[in-house]
Amino acid sequence: LFLAVCAVGIGGTFQYGYNVSIINAPTQHIHRFLNETWASRYHKELNPDLLTFLWSVIASVFSLGGLCGALLGGSMAIRLGRKGALLMNNIIAILASILMGISFPTGLFELLIAGRFLIGINSGIGICVQPLYIGEVAPKHLRGGMAMGTSIFLTGGILTGQIIGLRELLGGETYWPLLLSSSCFPAFAQLLFLPWFPESPRYLLIDRGDELSCAKALKRFHGSSEYQREMEDIQRECLALDGEKPKKPWQLFTDRGVRWQLITVVVMTMGQQLSGINAIYFYATYIFEQAGISAEKIPYVTLGTGACECLTALTCGLLIDYVGRRYLIIGGYLLMTLWSVVLTFSLTYQDLYSWVPYVSMMCIFAFILSFGLGPGGITNTLTAELFIQSSRPAAYMIGGTLSWISFFTIGMLFPFIVNGLKQYCFLVFLLECSLVAAFIFLIIPETKNKSFLEIKKEFHKLNFGRNT
Repeated sequence: LFLAVCAVGIGGTFQYGYNVSIINAPTQHIHRFLNETWASRYHKELNPDLLTFLWSVIASVFSLGGLCGALLGGSMAIRLGRKGALLMNNIIAILASILMGISFPTGLFELLIAGRFLIGINSGIGICVQPLYIGEVAPKHLRGGMAMGTSIFLTGGILTGQIIGLRELLGGETYWPLLLSSSCFPAFAQLLFLPWFPESPRYLLIDRGDELSCAKALKRFHGSSEYQREMEDIQRECLALDGEKPKKPWQLFTDRGVRWQLITVVVMTMGQQLSGINAIYFYATYIFEQAGISAEKIPYVTLGTGACECLTALTCGLLIDYVGRRYLIIGGYLLMTLWSVVLTFSLTYQDLYSWVPYVSMMCIFAFILSFGLGPGGITNTLTAELFIQSSRPAAYMIGGTLSWISFFTIGMLFPFIVNGLKQYCFLVFLLECSLVAAFIFLIIPETKNKSFLEIKKEFHKLNFGRNT
């Protein structure tokens, strides 16, 4: 089971984290490449406004690709199977790597845009299908810890991208095309390792009706003596579904039986993206400068933020099946509310005392730790747990689409929010975090150690207003 998590993670959410972080290091080199290409092609200087526009297209087309990937991911998981979809997804990553790698020698910046769009599609599919596979192969007493593999590989991807993007490694002027095309390595790794693991047993029995393959897969994952309990659990769910086909996303919106599960996914997905974590990263460089850290050393301090996220994802993975989902996610949001208050004060009085910037620095790390311990890790885990087999792929498509739209929107609007409100922008995030915490406290039941059918029963009263 542990090796299966690693095999799906390396080509899944690892790619998302890795490709989000590597684009920051070569910013100046790509600017130079755009200027030189434009000059040699049109024999005139590139207008600064057009340069900014081209750079923002290269950076943001990734999230547009991610949105397309999220819309494709659920259908691929139904048609090709969870494992098949992940394997096919690597072809897109390899093609994207080739396009980004040859953009510099061929002098075609358009290939860079196409490559970033394709790697976005790869990330969108990966972030949709990987938690599906993990959630379906995990036994219920390990489901939380295994599902945290999604966040552990995502944050591991961010940290790896930050390290490889250092100017001593591939972040220098000579190697930046190699840096952008290096995402083919995780893809090759998954193509090498994932075929050794079985398809999701739930998919084999419920979607394909293949009881023999399901039993074989369960034996591989749980051992010959332990697999029977899991088999019975899947058979019960299969009987409850009574041959119901996988639903389309729009069918979930009209299905009263999943109304509150869907509202929960919408609130948690948007809450995660709009929680202020992007604001923290935006402010990090400014705060580090205020604390007296030189511009050359800031990339190394930023590594600390990546290491923080990675560490909390691991900690959350160890705690989730003991503490439970509710306590961790509510606690995470409440702590983020607290750090938003402290950070607003410390940014307001930044110039008053020499020690205040260090308080701001502490807040940045504390905010990231709180995010990783709750919202960062558990949002994806809960999406897998709140739905039964027929609704799960569609739920991930809806959650993924919302996540990418929120990611794109905050990227576009965020600079205006910061410029308009300055340090008081954290009051907006304070309000948002406390509202999401209140919603989770009032609505979401604890899902620890419960089967998917038991969780569905918990929501029955909310959806239908009675206990039957």
